[in-house]
Amino acid sequence: MDLSLSRPDEIVKMLCDRLRNERLSQQMTQADVAARAGVGVNTVSNLESGKNVGFENVIRVAMVLGRLSELEELFKPKVDSLDDILRYESSLKRQRIRKKTDDA
Repeated sequence: MDLSLSRPDEIVKMLCDRLRNERLSQQMTQADVAARAGVGVNTVSNLESGKNVGFENVIRVAMVLGRLSELEELFKPKVDSLDDILRYESSLKRQRIRKKTDDA
């Protein structure tokens, strides 16, 4: 699925549906997931319905459902060449990005 053509709310809905389907495929109730993740049942319910929950709670639920490998790919640096690797490594040393001036 090409997400570049989707709106953020469509992506949220898709991911929430996938989360719910994954929980159901593992034959777990929202209470089961909540207890194992150390969050409230309302948090799991809100997550499945696309309501705003903390990112840490998303990670906790992903851990319970055994889906951390997918999260590991999130924001992973794209390194297709040696130049990309060197550029990435040098960017790790930077602490701040300087604002561009109008003179440039």
